[in-house]
Amino acid sequence: MDNQAPIHVLLIEDNPGDRRLLQELLRDVASVSIQLEHANCLSEGVQCLQQQPFDIVLLDLFLPDSQGFATFTQLHQQERNTPIVVTTGLNDETLALRAVQAGAQDYLVKGQITGELLVRSIRYAIERKRTEHKIREQAALLDIATDAILVRDVQNQILFWNKGAERLYGWTVEEALGKTVSLLFQDGLAQVQTAQQQLMVDNEWQGELNQITKTGQSITVESRWSLVRDDNGEPKFILVVNTDVTAKKQLEAQFFRAQRLESIGTLASGIAHDLNNILTPVLTTAQLLQMKPGNLDERSLHMLKILEINARRGAEIIKQVLSFARGAEGNDTVLQTGHLIREVQQIIRETFPKSIELDVDIPKDLWTVIGNATQLHQVLMNLCVNARDAMPQGGQLSISAENLTLDKSYTRTNLDAKEGKYIAITVVDNGGGIAPELLDRIFEPFYTSKDVGKGTGLGLSTALGIIKGHRGFITVSSATGKGTQFKIFLPAVTVVDQKETIDAEVLGGHQELVLIVDDEILVREVTKAALETYDYRTLTACDGVEAIALYAQQQTSIHVVIVDMMMPTMDGATTIRILQKLNPQVKVIAVSGLPYNSDESPISAPVGIQGFLPKPYTVEQLIQAVHDVLQPPS
Repeated sequence: MDNQAPIHVLLIEDNPGDRRLLQELLRDVASVSIQLEHANCLSEGVQCLQQQPFDIVLLDLFLPDSQGFATFTQLHQQERNTPIVVTTGLNDETLALRAVQAGAQDYLVKGQITGELLVRSIRYAIERKRTEHKIREQAALLDIATDAILVRDVQNQILFWNKGAERLYGWTVEEALGKTVSLLFQDGLAQVQTAQQQLMVDNEWQGELNQITKTGQSITVESRWSLVRDDNGEPKFILVVNTDVTAKKQLEAQFFRAQRLESIGTLASGIAHDLNNILTPVLTTAQLLQMKPGNLDERSLHMLKILEINARRGAEIIKQVLSFARGAEGNDTVLQTGHLIREVQQIIRETFPKSIELDVDIPKDLWTVIGNATQLHQVLMNLCVNARDAMPQGGQLSISAENLTLDKSYTRTNLDAKEGKYIAITVVDNGGGIAPELLDRIFEPFYTSKDVGKGTGLGLSTALGIIKGHRGFITVSSATGKGTQFKIFLPAVTVVDQKETIDAEVLGGHQELVLIVDDEILVREVTKAALETYDYRTLTACDGVEAIALYAQQQTSIHVVIVDMMMPTMDGATTIRILQKLNPQVKVIAVSGLPYNSDESPISAPVGIQGFLPKPYTVEQLIQAVHDVLQPPS
């Protein structure tokens, strides 16, 4: 497609507000030239298409003269050469999906459309439609014997069976000729009978059929039937062309599953942000009250400690939800595997059946490794879930870790091992075990010994790939009826912790003025109380607009600004950019209830910030962050 030529778009939309919005979105995208015309109803749109060609049609599914799925089918029946993208409301996605399945190139949900998304969808639809045209033109010239082609009479007896049919179904020509098409259907001919009734009326039929092969494998075919009549107009035989679309249907299912997971991830992020805002004042207040033990009895202090511990626990659970829901993957860092095992231990205790007894053994002097925390977390969880599934009636699950030094004699017994120091993590269950003949296959992709629908066969192959990516290896031993042991070996690294413990009094301020910007009043109050406890002065603002006004008035007095990244009216990133225009040397600490890193983040990464605080933060983290910004470590 010529990117310079204008794209001729017909918008069929009766809502003036939606029409103006789409016009504005297209006008704002400078990278493409759009020639837009619109119609207020379906009949007017059809008339426009008859008068002149268009590159694409944007079609609202609810118009004055047509409603719902029928809107698309009426237009598609009259105009099959022009690609159609349907637009729909949030409650009409089922109708939109039906339209896509029936021939629409794409659909867009109103309220979620951006200029870039709209142009990308338009370009994609045009390219896809042109590709379909080209394929149809070429198919007429090519030998279509790659499809399964068969001819049958009106009694469903097979008269012709090509090589494509042999390859698809497994029956040879000799085996198929003279048989009825019932051999292709496991559950009788109900689908065939319905289709045949329509065939007798329209002389053609096409649709998807679920069939079986000679080996009993279920497949899905896109089937096209043509009825041939004799000179008297009586039905003579039926030409059938079947295309195997099993893999395509599986990919579609994976795509829709991925979309659902993405939606869950988006929902989880929003919930995490709100929960972290709730936990921040709980955690900080619990800590601040413990700093005044003289006013509280021992039981009250104990209850506050319980409150603090559980607020921290809630924050960790939120982090885990985000990690799994969003597929967040951090960078490789120095890791203490004991922490990972404890996180897994917590999940197991909360989610596994009580009939499974968990035993964890982690030495205090465990060495460290360099790796990706999320990936290693995934490996450990996968092994533990497999152990759980191997003990449906309950049993013993053990997780342990140890420092090991592998010598040359060990490397001779394991091709993946190299001499050196390792962390060994062992996961043991006393379940049914793995049969000896299956032990060599368990790491193969898509291999699973679980029942259909209970395993993808990707867990162990993924785990093996992750561990190899960390320059480690896995061993497995098992005995039928006695259980299974997996052992993960990860190369250890020696890290000297040079971070000095700084007394809280040293971190305290000297009456420096801190501007706190957050739309949550409780967060503002506890942050203010914590800073003032450590001898800082404070100003507070409920949003970016108020913060900018305060900063403009007291710029010379304010030493650092703490800004929440997600606020109504004006978000944190915008607030920071305006503050930096007022004073390029402004010192800013960004705060968010969502995770942040410099490479990929659910929040915008503001340029020029001096620190970042994840919610919920402790008093120590808050004071340390302010101290580091005001007195950067050398």
